[in-house]
Amino acid sequence: MTIATDLRLDETALREFRTVFAGQIIRPGDDSYEVQRRVWNGSIDRHPAVIARCAGVADVVAALGYARKTGMVTAVRSGGHSFPGQSVCDGGIVIDLGPMKGIRVDPEGRTARAQAGVLLGELDRETQAFGQAVPAGIVTHTGLAGLTLGGGIGWLMRKHGLTIDQLLSVDMVTAEGEFVKASASENPDLFWGVRGGGGNFGIVTEFEFRLNPVGPTVLAGPIFWPLEKAPEVLRFYRDWIEDAPDELTTVIVNRKAPSLPVIPEDLHGKPVVIIVACYSGSIEDGERLLAPLREFSSPLLDLCAPKPFVMHQAMFDASFPRGWWYYFRSCDVARLSDEVIDATVEHCMRIESPMSGCPIFHLGGRVARVGEDETAYSGRAAGHTFNINGITTGENGFDEERDWARRLWTALEPHHTSVYVNFLMDEGEERIRQAYGPKKYERLEKLKKRYDPDNFFRLNQNLSPS
Repeated sequence: MTIATDLRLDETALREFRTVFAGQIIRPGDDSYEVQRRVWNGSIDRHPAVIARCAGVADVVAALGYARKTGMVTAVRSGGHSFPGQSVCDGGIVIDLGPMKGIRVDPEGRTARAQAGVLLGELDRETQAFGQAVPAGIVTHTGLAGLTLGGGIGWLMRKHGLTIDQLLSVDMVTAEGEFVKASASENPDLFWGVRGGGGNFGIVTEFEFRLNPVGPTVLAGPIFWPLEKAPEVLRFYRDWIEDAPDELTTVIVNRKAPSLPVIPEDLHGKPVVIIVACYSGSIEDGERLLAPLREFSSPLLDLCAPKPFVMHQAMFDASFPRGWWYYFRSCDVARLSDEVIDATVEHCMRIESPMSGCPIFHLGGRVARVGEDETAYSGRAAGHTFNINGITTGENGFDEERDWARRLWTALEPHHTSVYVNFLMDEGEERIRQAYGPKKYERLEKLKKRYDPDNFFRLNQNLSPS
């Protein structure tokens, strides 16, 4: 298949495309082009020839048909949160699902259907109106589609599992423009693959989830200590979480204290270790459980309190805004050994940017109790996921923060067990193989050959059909 990579278009094909497309078609020079070509990661600067903002499934089919007819390289965008910017391309077409915002909640049946343009905060708003939720992520402006297709870790995962563990079915448009459904009973192999295999097999246009009772009030928030206390705090934390109930999910963050209104000015910019908790059971039980942590070694600041779950879900939004420059490295580890703790603290002491940091997610609970072979997602036996963030507001200092992230990742390399595919940058085939393991990778390759033998959907953590 010939791939178009410049901005010259077949105007006849474009005119035909416009007659069957109900959404918005944006080209270079249009008023909204500069805004619409941008994605969340500001370090990505690409110029597609066409942005097709889809109003519905028929538009997705039409955009796919146009892309195949013209041979255009194709990117698919939901929330545009792909770390390496795979939701935009140079010289090709972006099939933008962002306008597809439909959400339908069935509170009695405890299910929700959401179209592919929905963001996490938009889904939470609808489901929390009924005291229910889908476990999904930690930043509200993340796209639901990309997060789900890679697995979906978040604040409710230890109690309710990953986002994919609540997935009941998907609607998908394949590379050939065929509309298919996948669930445990319909196209079950495809359903297995989309639960962790990313966007390799087609464009998912709608998701159906099981809902879980959550909140709407939870006990949640961050507790701060000076970073020099991190070795003792993290060793205490490691032992404290050994018997943690599933209702408790925690994330460690090593960084400089952000300049936010809720944080006293005298702490702004100070190196800190933060443990952020979310307890999704009763407030009273959560208070008893968290007491030893909150009392350990005289915290600088304790902002853990009862609050709406939707408020807690938005807590990290200010630390990951659209347009900053982001570089990530990630790995899973079995446990927070002394060596892992010491290497992490040593490198976090060297952080220069007030935006960079190292979140560490505690896994286990329901995540680990789903069978490893039940979904394409891999790494259920891991103890923790590292997401090392090198962040600046722009180009200035970005190379240094990227190098810092790489150095910490390398220091942890002897302890790597697996890696979460949604946290990968553009790191090559070998790292994708590591994300799935040899048996799952082979099974995913076979699915790829069946549903996308030409590798039309290649702008992703790609599974090559060859």
